[in-house]
Amino acid sequence: MCGIVGIVSTSNVNQLLYDALTVLQHRGQDAAGIVTFQDDRFFLRKDNGLVRDVFHTRHMRRLVGNVGIGHVRYPTAGSSSSAEAQPFYVNSPYGITLAHNGNLTNADELSKDLFRTDLRHINTNSDSEVLLNVFAHELQKQGKLNPTQEEIFSAVQAVHKRCRGAYAVIAMVTGYGIVGFRDPNGIRPACYGVKEGEGGRKEYMIASESVALNAAGFTLVRDIAPGEAVYIETDGTIYTRQCAENPHLYPCIFEHVYFARPDSIIDKVSVYKARLRMGETLADKVLRDFPDHDIDVVMPIPDTSRTSAMQMAHRLGVKFREGFIKNRYIGRTFIMPGQKMRKKSVRQKLNPIDLEFKDKNVMLVDDSIVRGTTCKEIVQMARDAGARNVYFASAAPPVRYPNVYGIDMPSASELIAHDRTVEEIRDQIGADWLLYQDLDDLITCVNDVNEDIEGWECSVFTGNYVTGDVDRAYLDRLEDARNDEKRSKQNGGNSSDNGIIDLHNDEA
Repeated sequence: MCGIVGIVSTSNVNQLLYDALTVLQHRGQDAAGIVTFQDDRFFLRKDNGLVRDVFHTRHMRRLVGNVGIGHVRYPTAGSSSSAEAQPFYVNSPYGITLAHNGNLTNADELSKDLFRTDLRHINTNSDSEVLLNVFAHELQKQGKLNPTQEEIFSAVQAVHKRCRGAYAVIAMVTGYGIVGFRDPNGIRPACYGVKEGEGGRKEYMIASESVALNAAGFTLVRDIAPGEAVYIETDGTIYTRQCAENPHLYPCIFEHVYFARPDSIIDKVSVYKARLRMGETLADKVLRDFPDHDIDVVMPIPDTSRTSAMQMAHRLGVKFREGFIKNRYIGRTFIMPGQKMRKKSVRQKLNPIDLEFKDKNVMLVDDSIVRGTTCKEIVQMARDAGARNVYFASAAPPVRYPNVYGIDMPSASELIAHDRTVEEIRDQIGADWLLYQDLDDLITCVNDVNEDIEGWECSVFTGNYVTGDVDRAYLDRLEDARNDEKRSKQNGGNSSDNGIIDLHNDEA
């Protein structure tokens, strides 16, 4: 999962991009990058690390220009080398940089085609570089010295025909503007907003989540539709067009469960309201399955589950308490590479308040259970703090299948719910009883005012992949790539020193 942002402004965008990336930091903590444009040159800074660690004053001063894009990344299957930090750049045609959130399911096939047919070389293992070169090649085929919106939209249309999987993209074309687009299923989120700049001229921002717009003073216009492209020229002129032949809106339901910030609105659905409903339906399931429950207190596992836990406690009529204090300087364990690092970080990240646990029957609520490593540690922490009984509830159904659309979940064999019953999972994590959200209830929670949503991408729960191109062979390759032991060997010692790069638009 990654966060992307692009801005066309009337003044320098470096600070706006930095601020937007800090707001989107929850979407990726592995690497960050910003590229701006001024006087026929790109100015790029990217490296591994958090936004605050990648960008210092000396970098910000050199990121000049009124147009720019940014990216925050967490490692997907394969290497976490800084060589794969985004945005990526190609010099032909025009000079293009690109930031991508998602995953192409046919990246290997495209990479071969790019070399054999398009005569383009891919220098990393990143599918984002593949996507950039597909877009660049299709734009170059237009053969125009000065591309208009027609050439831009034709290139996006060709991307949709060649690329499969999930992608929300922001690309910047030297001297012309930025273009944002979503895959024809709208799996990954993207929206755009507007505000008034200097001289009354409109400024625009495209971002993964609406919260980035709000934080920068932009007003949300709307979500980018599946298959649609939004092209904003450097003077603030905006064009939109549907570029896919048969688009459908099947957004990823896990955005609402875990990844998105609660103050975001994605495809017209409030993440906060959806999580409130998740807590209500969990409470209703408790009342159905355990009508004589003895829960004394409901506690969230910070932070994502707080909204659901609060509403669950309210519905059950029991106390809501913050039993764990979170160290906010530890990253999200779900997206940490390596099982040992995740396990070690749990007790560094969370510390129990013993008096809230002592001699109580405690209901712990988490947004989901993936590997189960953190759940087991947390249940034991609650017992060590004096809890009489420890119950556990997941706001999401059992995660039984890997994600292929940009969420780097573990291989199927590492998912605690894969080929296990709920009782077997309960035994694994050590809880006195375990409650999962029903999928139908989860879908009801996220269904809202948007009639354009035809369904939800729920493959991690069902094993049904909406793009229809994921077979057993693909999942076997994914299993091999995502195996923790193999990945730790791949990533050993990878590092590089990426400073500001001054990219002239006619450099080779």
